[in-house]
Amino acid sequence: MGFVIAIAGKGGSGKTTIAGLLIRILKERSAGSILGIDADPNHNLGDVLGMDVSGTIGQMLDGISSDPGTIPAGMSKDRYIEYKIQTLVQEGEGFDILTMGRPEGPGCYCYVNNVLRNTMGKLVKGYDYVVIDNEAGLEHFSRRTTGSANVLIVVSDPSVVGLKAAERIHGLVRDLKIKTKHNCLIINRFPGPADAEKIKKTGLAYIGNIPEDGIVRNLSIEGGSVMGLDNDALSLNSLRKIGEKIWGSN
Repeated sequence: MGFVIAIAGKGGSGKTTIAGLLIRILKERSAGSILGIDADPNHNLGDVLGMDVSGTIGQMLDGISSDPGTIPAGMSKDRYIEYKIQTLVQEGEGFDILTMGRPEGPGCYCYVNNVLRNTMGKLVKGYDYVVIDNEAGLEHFSRRTTGSANVLIVVSDPSVVGLKAAERIHGLVRDLKIKTKHNCLIINRFPGPADAEKIKKTGLAYIGNIPEDGIVRNLSIEGGSVMGLDNDALSLNSLRKIGEKIWGSN
């Protein structure tokens, strides 16, 4: 079973950029096979990693729901969904990426979600590290389509609003009984030190902060890839140090 790192946070917290940076660091460490899963319906992990997303699982499920006749004769629906998911895994340089998306059609997805759950479980087991970029609502975890995680990282800015959002996400993990071994907090775009009392209220283990990085901010504005960052970039060096606490949870 791969070491699964799930990342969540409210919109604008920088969680997708941090997911991309973690994938880059794992690649640099030659940690093994790496799969990035973009589980945010507003998917842009591929952009952050410099990859063009050619299709999503949501689009695939829409196609099956609206026209079951697309399933080839002699192939079961289960086998077809498994096959289609495999074709949606895109190969990068030193990592793969899979984009979940969200079904938009009016059909019932109960059956295909069950098949998706089983197929995703098999897929994750095939990688040494899996980094999942989630939406704040943890949709795919609540539906169990992306299973459990070794480490949940909640990304927040240092504001009261941001930390309250982090606390709510942590509460959602408990309420949904999502299986996570370690629940951690990273404060983004903040030189620190952070307010210990505010952090304590989140119920998350604080593992570090990432200072404001103008280069990364410009990348976000211009749509650049974190793979093109200089090796000594401030955000990269900060996250490398935090990463040791993450891998240490293995």
